[in-house]
Parts: sequence; C-alpha cells; structure tokens
Amino acid sequence: MQTAIPCLLMRGGTSKGPFFRAADLPQDLPTRDKVLLAALGSPDKRQIDGIGGAHPLTSKVGMVSLSQREGIDLEFLFAQLQPEKDTVDTTPNCGNMLAAVVPFALETGMVSARGETSTFRVLTLNTDMAADITVQTPGGQVSYEGQARIDGAPGQSAPVDISFLDTAGSVCSGLLPTGSPKDSITVTGEGFDDFTLDVTCIDNGMPLVILRAQDVGRTGQESVADLNADTDLKRRIEALRLQISQRMGLGDVSQKNYPKMTLIAPPAQGGALTTRSFIPHACHDAIGVLAAVTVGTAVKMPGTVCEGVARLPAGAGSVTVSVEHPTGEFSVTLDSDPAEPSVVTKAALLRTARLLMRGEVMVPRAVWNGAA
Repeated sequence: MQTAIPCLLMRGGTSKGPFFRAADLPQDLPTRDKVLLAALGSPDKRQIDGIGGAHPLTSKVGMVSLSQREGIDLEFLFAQLQPEKDTVDTTPNCGNMLAAVVPFALETGMVSARGETSTFRVLTLNTDMAADITVQTPGGQVSYEGQARIDGAPGQSAPVDISFLDTAGSVCSGLLPTGSPKDSITVTGEGFDDFTLDVTCIDNGMPLVILRAQDVGRTGQESVADLNADTDLKRRIEALRLQISQRMGLGDVSQKNYPKMTLIAPPAQGGALTTRSFIPHACHDAIGVLAAVTVGTAVKMPGTVCEGVARLPAGAGSVTVSVEHPTGEFSVTLDSDPAEPSVVTKAALLRTARLLMRGEVMVPRAVWNGAA
C-alpha cells in the first residue's frame, strides 16, 4: 500500500513541479519534508523514483492555501529541492512557480473566476512578499492559450501578469545587506590563487551576488553547458558565495540555495546587460523571475558593479530593463519613488503557466500513512 496525495503538475514560467493544497500534506514539517522528497525522488541524480525532473528548475514544489488575512486571497509556500540532496528549502522565493498559483487555485476550486480576467493577491509565505497576479478566465475558466511568449519556455501561452508590491530585503536585512552598493572582497580557497574583485550584494526579491564576468576571466557569453563544465570557475564562485554571505548577514549558506551568483557582461542583443545566473551551483538556462527583478534594480541603482557594463535609458520614473540570459531575455518594468529614484517601489513582469497533469502522487506508507 502507498499513500495517495492529490496534486497538479504545473509549469510556472521556466520552472516545473507539483502543486498541493497545503491541507493535503502533513502538518508537521519533518514529515512534510520527507513526503516532498519521496514525491520528487530526491536524493537521486535522476530522481528516478519520483516525479522530479532531475534538474533544480524541475525540482520545485508549490503549496497553496486560502488566506484568512485581510486583503490577501491566497497564500503560497514554495519549496526548492535538489536532485542529489535531501534538503527542502522554504527560505527563498520563486517568481516562476508563483505564476502557477492562481491557475492552480482556479483549477482546484479554491477560488472562482472574477470575469474575463481575474486578479488575486497572493502572499508568498517564504518571505511575506505580496503580489497581484492576473490571469485570463474567459467563460469563467482559466485559459492557457494565447500569444504571450517568454524566453526559456517553448511556444505561446496566455499571459500571467505579476506585479510585486514590496520585495526589498526578502531574505536579507534590506535591499543592500552590506550597506553598500559595491563591495570589494579577496576570495581564498583550495585549488586556485587568491583573487580580489568587486561585487554587488542586493536583495530585491532574491538575494544575489552580482559580479562582472571579466573579473573572473570570462566573457559572460559562454553557453550553459560550458559554464556547468567549468569546474575552476564554479570552485571560485562557490568560495566567493560562502565568504560574501557572511557580510550579507546570511551566515553559513553551504546547505542553502541562496544567495544566487550572477555574472554580468555588456548586452549582446540590444538589452540592458547579459547575465549568467548560478542557482547556486548549476547555471540557469534562463534567469529566475526575482533574480531578474533584483538585477534590474541593480542596473537602475547608482554605484553598483553594473555601472560601465549595463546600458539603460535615462529616467527617474518607470523604466523597463531587458535582462539578457542564455535563452533570450527577460523584461522587468520598475517604478521608482520620485523623491528617491534609486528606490524601486513596484516591479511588473509577464510570465506564463500551464497545467500539465492532474492526479495523485504516491509516496510509501513508511514515509507517511496519510494520518493527520
């Protein structure tokens, strides 16, 4: 006998994973985490004994519940798993999986459509971050068909519009956790000579360490496959991550999925800049939603390592930043405080989502027997 748990397998943006009603999972956290690991098949490189996709972008879980808080419709808890680890990290956000929350809630009857388009306010419990999410609901049903397109996901779909309301300091103590838009650090470690470089440590929805690709001897135009095979670079980046996280107030992050490490270079396709984002050990095929928001914020902010690298139209108001990545670009529209142009007050962006499969995921009863 096995325990059957209702779930929907969904793509959210450029990520994928099972979505659950929070009430359908164990309420004690250790058992819940064991269930999620069993469901995805971690730890195992292929995740052969679960429904995980053998990649960090397809080893994600969404848990959704109705909210009792005033002004909030839905609550979302995101969990990042890893194919080869037994960790379940609910500390960071995931803006891609967030795009599938409202479709999931509509599909499962947790909420009802509000017209031809439906907007719901979703609170991400990981960091208490709120966002207004609008989906297409013609005839009262969520639609996945449309002309919207995002790089990193094939085909065209109905748009999912996300407006983040307050993202600064999602995990860190504030937007600039070190107190400075740029820090110099000397990185030490085994297998390479010490090196010194400038970085920007910033958290506007996702803790990032941004560094110029040229400062680590790379162009920033390398392919994902080449960067994932570049053991020397990955060794240096991980040493940097472990050291700079102390300055960011994050402590020991050796078992954490943040901060993400983002290499930047001048744009190649007419955008603001080119990125290669590590999440944190594998190079992202694209770039995460909130990583793009955070990079865009750094581009807009004076004094960061983006100065002299990025190309951005002048202006103190709303600015759209095109962030190039290995499979295309990601545009983020940032609104600023007129009195303080470096302060971003709102970030709006476009994603897509799709229901892939509905049913039950099976976990061994030895993991959980389904009891409350």
